[in-house]
Amino acid sequence: MTSLTYKPDGNVIKQFMKDPSFFRGLRGPVGSGKSVSCCIEVLRRALEQKPSEDGIKRSRWAVIRNTNPQLKTTTIKTWLDWFPEETWGKFTWSVPYTHKIKKGDLELEVIFLALDRPEDVKKLLSLELTGVWINEAREIPKSIVDACTMRVGRYPSMRDGGPTWYGVIADTNPPDTDHWWSILAGETVIPDYITKQEAKMLIKPDSWRFFNQPPAMLEQYDIKGELNAYNDNPNKENGKNLTKSYYENIIRGKTKSWIDVYVLNKLGQVEDGKPVYEMFNRDVHVAKSDIAIVPQSTVYVGIDFGLTPACVFGQKLRGRWLIIDELVAEDMGILRFSDLMKEKMAQYLPRDFTIFGDPAGDHRAQTDESTPFQILKGRGIMARPTHSNDVTLRLESVNATLQRMIDGESGLLIDPKCVNIIKGFDGGYHYRRMQVSGERYEDKPNKNRFSHIHDALQYMMLGAGEGRNLTVGYSNSRPVVAKRNFNVFDVKPKSIYERRK
Repeated sequence: MTSLTYKPDGNVIKQFMKDPSFFRGLRGPVGSGKSVSCCIEVLRRALEQKPSEDGIKRSRWAVIRNTNPQLKTTTIKTWLDWFPEETWGKFTWSVPYTHKIKKGDLELEVIFLALDRPEDVKKLLSLELTGVWINEAREIPKSIVDACTMRVGRYPSMRDGGPTWYGVIADTNPPDTDHWWSILAGETVIPDYITKQEAKMLIKPDSWRFFNQPPAMLEQYDIKGELNAYNDNPNKENGKNLTKSYYENIIRGKTKSWIDVYVLNKLGQVEDGKPVYEMFNRDVHVAKSDIAIVPQSTVYVGIDFGLTPACVFGQKLRGRWLIIDELVAEDMGILRFSDLMKEKMAQYLPRDFTIFGDPAGDHRAQTDESTPFQILKGRGIMARPTHSNDVTLRLESVNATLQRMIDGESGLLIDPKCVNIIKGFDGGYHYRRMQVSGERYEDKPNKNRFSHIHDALQYMMLGAGEGRNLTVGYSNSRPVVAKRNFNVFDVKPKSIYERRK
């Protein structure tokens, strides 16, 4: 057997590798040795496999990353740094990327898969595996994690003795506070906006364990309690494998939110890109408390279809938009999603609904003769496609409301429970930075977990006439007059709105 020298530098990494739990998650700062420890853990578990009758220790692992570029440039690179082809055997660069290692009595097959390749996702759901390593788990939906748990423990087969150990290992930089990792790790509570069905999937099984590495640096505060410096943490992990000034150099020019996540190992959101809506201001566009539904006023709904469906609920009053609710799902078809929509809509009855969706939803799928709009109609939800799917028009429809002022108030106000919409406005919905010199970004917003809800928002506003306002000039249609003063933050509004005859 070829010799391999690895000594984990840190108590948390040691605990992570020694633990036999079915699912193990390791969270830590950048450069803390997470990925390397997972590489070594794959080999270590393979070496511990009990031989079959022919004396061979057989294991098969899948390694999961969010996108193919990240898989090739980061995950596979780290793997081959430790298990180079010239020593451990030829690496297959055709899809799916595979490394078959045969050393002495060891046979280890490692398959690398990216979630942005449909063929890779399909492959994952059919594999018979010993284990799965999820690299940068904050980028991976919980539905994929659950799928991984169903594919492990199936190789080698029981007639060959079965796996000695099987399960899922995962590493990540800190995710956001409402991410499945944060909730399952017990660091945050299940948000109120999560449906009961989704909440059941966020209860930590007894066989799952999460490990949290110490921060790489420590904050220093002055006598006034203001942050004035960052100091090296002597208890950081993997420090022996980094230059002395590694963290001091990487924090230069970085925002506090970036340092919090990538260096201090704090939960939070950092997006490397340019926000789509630079005019957005939390203090101006997010309500301080719940927005009350306005009586006798239509509720507009925008829908984005696909396997990550989303919809937005809003009301339009004298040119001012009130965004009152949202609904986001993962790995769900339109039929199941329509049931969730009906449950949400029932909360606002009796109320008139006007519903708009992605015009692409008016096309029949290859596997189904029905369109999403026809399916919704069959479920009692009368939706219609918007007149256009032009990205620029959609974005400007929303931008126009951000810049609009109505009687001294912002033209867009969002209920604080719409956390996905707000986080999208706050940079989650962004133009991705291009891998070139200078500040250059892609032409269209990045497709991520915030893009679906924002697409739905755009369809709602476009369908309700914001697009026409941009092309022909904005004008208030049929003004609305209140019989008496009305506060949108009243939980039980007493005022009644009526249209002028």
